[in-house]
Amino acid sequence: MTLDRLKSIFSDNGCKKIYVKNLAPNDNSKNQVYFAGSFEFLNILPVINIIAEDAGEWKKERFKASLDFSWILDDGELDLAPNSQLILYPKYPEVRFSGFLKGCRNAPSELMKQRLPDRLFFFSVTDENRVIGYVTAPDSQLANEVNSLKSPLVYGVFRVLELTDENSNRIKLLRELLRINQLGWIRSKRLDRFGNILPCEASNCGGYTLEAELGITPNGYSEPDYLGWEIKQFGVANFTRISSAIITLMTPEPTNGLYKLDGAEKFLRTYGYDDKAGRIDRINFGGIHKVGVLHPLTNLTLVIDGFDIESGKIRNATGKIALIDSNGNDTASWDFSSMLLHWNRKHNQACYIPSISDVTNLKSYKYGEHAILGRGTDFHLFLAQMAMGNIYYDPGIKMENASTNPKIKKRSQFRIKSQYLPHLYRENEIVHLVDDLNIFGN
Repeated sequence: MTLDRLKSIFSDNGCKKIYVKNLAPNDNSKNQVYFAGSFEFLNILPVINIIAEDAGEWKKERFKASLDFSWILDDGELDLAPNSQLILYPKYPEVRFSGFLKGCRNAPSELMKQRLPDRLFFFSVTDENRVIGYVTAPDSQLANEVNSLKSPLVYGVFRVLELTDENSNRIKLLRELLRINQLGWIRSKRLDRFGNILPCEASNCGGYTLEAELGITPNGYSEPDYLGWEIKQFGVANFTRISSAIITLMTPEPTNGLYKLDGAEKFLRTYGYDDKAGRIDRINFGGIHKVGVLHPLTNLTLVIDGFDIESGKIRNATGKIALIDSNGNDTASWDFSSMLLHWNRKHNQACYIPSISDVTNLKSYKYGEHAILGRGTDFHLFLAQMAMGNIYYDPGIKMENASTNPKIKKRSQFRIKSQYLPHLYRENEIVHLVDDLNIFGN
């Protein structure tokens, strides 16, 4: 196997970059392969699901994340390793790779079972969200070629070999946003899953209209929206004040508590309140819920169980974010494992776009000439901002016709003020579209 040949195999599978690690003696099937000392690493891998594992007498608390991983064979074919998984140790934190030999007929067992230093392990993510990998001996031609490369990019313990120009995607994104900005007022619209343009009259059409302009169709995948970037629109009254806007980060439904076990109707009838605008036969559940603060309408308190704010680390893999009543009952909660899955890949690169709406005639939107870009996040950063009150739970749940034919609308929202966005990412910038593109001659 040569480097050109391996690059070609990765490229043919739709990969954009290759991660390469010099394996230490302990990086083997018995001891697992060390990947990272931060959960930020999850942002580049399309994990299938995450479960928490209780700490027994001889076990360390951990999460397990399933991975669709295949080994690249020397003929370029792929062989599935069906038991591959990531092991996440929250108290360090640490991410390790495990199960990559079990059940795989042509796995490179000879290399991955031994303690030979400086074997090279390669992996990447395909355009179908599979992870594919290859390993070679330290004295191979391939290893010699890689080790002779000058100044490759580095991501943690991995060297990064670019197969495409990542900055070109950033420029393409900014160019499209500038085009949309220069369109002025855009009639509210959305795309269906086939790409057909439909009218949009709901209150949240600013995001749908922007996505329609970018050609983003609705899908059920937890993947970035456009060229590897998660696109989020937020409404403002004035484009000069983009640091004081409210942004919805994600809308996951509870995974436990009365809400999940007995249903939203029982939850609303127990903890909801009569509509404050006087709409008859309607029960609401809303309002800003911050950690440690009793909400005056719902009489519930938002808590984080299993996170140490001083160290910024998860102390309990089975921890959760929960709404607790005065008797300590879990009324609705989100376990860390589900929130990790929600947050990881989709938010690694995020672009936040301000918009102004006009509803005086035909509903329309105008998009600003600035964009807020964030790169490199970690669920620990999310929990830290929530513990400080900067991220809060702000639901919009209601039940109409409560006494006759109940109709329930569910919307669980975790929100943040735009001024706190920099605390969620390792790298942040506010881009002026015209000025930034002029730098690159675009």
